[in-house]
Amino acid sequence: MSLNNQVLDRPISQELPNVEANLTYLIPTAEKPVNYTYEPPAGITRTNATYQTHKLPIYNARSISENISLDKEGFALTGHNTNVRNFYDEDEVRRVYYPEAEQLLKEVTGATKVVIFDHTLRNASQSKPGENNIKEPALRVHNDFTAKSGYTRAHLELAARGIDDIDALLKQRFAIINVWRAIAQPIQESPLAVCDAQSIAITDLVAGDLVYRDRVGETYGVTYNSKHKWFYFPQMHRDEALFIKCFDSAEEGHARFAAHTAFEDPTSPANAPPRESIELRTFVFYPA
Repeated sequence: MSLNNQVLDRPISQELPNVEANLTYLIPTAEKPVNYTYEPPAGITRTNATYQTHKLPIYNARSISENISLDKEGFALTGHNTNVRNFYDEDEVRRVYYPEAEQLLKEVTGATKVVIFDHTLRNASQSKPGENNIKEPALRVHNDFTAKSGYTRAHLELAARGIDDIDALLKQRFAIINVWRAIAQPIQESPLAVCDAQSIAITDLVAGDLVYRDRVGETYGVTYNSKHKWFYFPQMHRDEALFIKCFDSAEEGHARFAAHTAFEDPTSPANAPPRESIELRTFVFYPA
């Protein structure tokens, strides 16, 4: 047995430091979940989904970070210095951070091509829906893409960039990987927890519509399973990058979907500053 598997076996993971926190899971229903990203027309609810919380241990993965990988657990942490001075400057993020992250992803994954297609800033104190693009931390267990929408979004984004031979490109193995980073002080409030993809059953994933003004995306809500193993990296700072696998076109042999969620850390100081973070969404194309 490899060290990697030994480390994340339940008996060993239970020896790691942990916090207990409430995680918000989807309650399964016969109806497909629908969530609007904006205030919907009169008479339509913002979401038809219902949720329940489960109090679970979330293990501190810092001591085992070198043994965790994107292809097995679906997430990974690395140190990475950035030259970005102000992550709230849209131009600087695209001009400086995008190329940095593209090179970093190639080094980490061995990818031959990386396309960064989206980013989200999160800061509860600055979020003003309808006025800016800054969001609050997402406090429900989810995965950003489904087995279907990974391909749909790839077609959409690659076509928008005028990339040739999209169909051929999408026949080779590719993944959607989020690059998550603290952008100010070390994270104390609403840290991010990631679920070991090996502990998630495909039946735990429920496809739901995410409705935008100009299109409809599809994401996974996640139903509770006692086998889920949750991990986090406390006190993340701006010179660290967390990778999260949100989709992999390879259906066997690799982690495909690493569910994740922000959570209310019971050990956070009462006066902890709001979490400030950025996540990039990226397509990573592996060698043919």
